Parts: sequence; C-alpha cells; structure tokens
Amino acid sequence: MGFVKMLVADGERSARFYEALGFERTQSEPPFIHLKWGDSADVYLVATPTGSALQGRRGLGVLVGFRAGPGGLDAVIARALKLGVEVDGPTLQPWHTREILITDPDGYRLNFIEPA
Repeated sequence: MGFVKMLVADGERSARFYEALGFERTQSEPPFIHLKWGDSADVYLVATPTGSALQGRRGLGVLVGFRAGPGGLDAVIARALKLGVEVDGPTLQPWHTREILITDPDGYRLNFIEPA
C-alpha cells in the first residue's frame, strides 16, 4: 500500500471532492486530512497556511494513480460526472489497462486504472 501527500489551498473543499469520488476520510486534524482509497492507498491533504498561495499547476508532469476498486472505472466515472468534473477517457492502454484521468480542484491529475 502506498500514500501520497498533496498540498491544497482549501482542505475541506478538497476533502469533499475526494469523498464524493469514493475516498473515505479517516482523520482530520488541520492542516492534515487523511483519506483512504479502499485498502490500496492513503491520501494526505495538507492545507497551505492562510494567505499563502500555491503558484502554478500542482503535480505538473505527475499522475497520481489508483486502482479503480469496487464498481470499477464506470463507478468512478459516474461519481465524477455527478460532481460536474470532466473525465478524460476511458482509454485502453497497450499495457492492458483501461484508464481515466480526473483533475482535482487544485490541479492534481488523478489516474484511475483497471485491468482491460
């Protein structure tokens, strides 16, 4: 199991976004919010101090990957569309996976994957 820490402008806004996608909040101690994606990954949202701005796109050149989990990509796509978020894909990759990309409110690119 892996984890990722992401700097965010508004921890609660970001947590609500991730929870709507199917992540589970397990702990919330500002400035940290701990979310789980099933049994496969932990996400730590770290809110930036009030008044400080994160410049540019966060995670430029990086895709934060997650196995699609229960319900597969179609469930993640449905939740993203319900949020009004654009979904890039699904794309069938030559390495035998079906993948989508979703951008979170802070500009991080989330890559959800399932076997093809």
